[in-house]
Amino acid sequence: MKKEFHIENIADLKIAARELLENTSDQTIWAFYGEMGAGKTTFIKEICQALQVKEQVASPTFNLINEYEAANGKLIYHFDFYRLNELEEAMNIGTLEYFESGELCLLEWPEKVEPILPEKIRNIYIRIIDKDQRKIKITDNE
Repeated sequence: MKKEFHIENIADLKIAARELLENTSDQTIWAFYGEMGAGKTTFIKEICQALQVKEQVASPTFNLINEYEAANGKLIYHFDFYRLNELEEAMNIGTLEYFESGELCLLEWPEKVEPILPEKIRNIYIRIIDKDQRKIKITDNE
């Protein structure tokens, strides 16, 4: 999948989240790139809301990973690698096992674990246009 979204407000983000989920193919590792405040966590919240996750979705800043369950019973792993100091920390929490689980893995700050990212991955780049607007570019690596 290659796609760009111009987001003007939160309603557009909901539409983008639903469209991404409709075009998942078999991509289960989604890497969210963007500067601080770009809206990575907000976009992940919208994706989880579209999947009817009942738990509160929040950035797992201090524990690196949160686990949610979608309405269909599938698990979603939400990683935030921002505070990661060394790649070994990601290895110690079993990141590779999560990646190989076949469940949806949503990664914030994936550049911190670049050496262990799988080749088959969905890259989501979020660029700030202004206070409310964002440009989101999606590219799948097959």
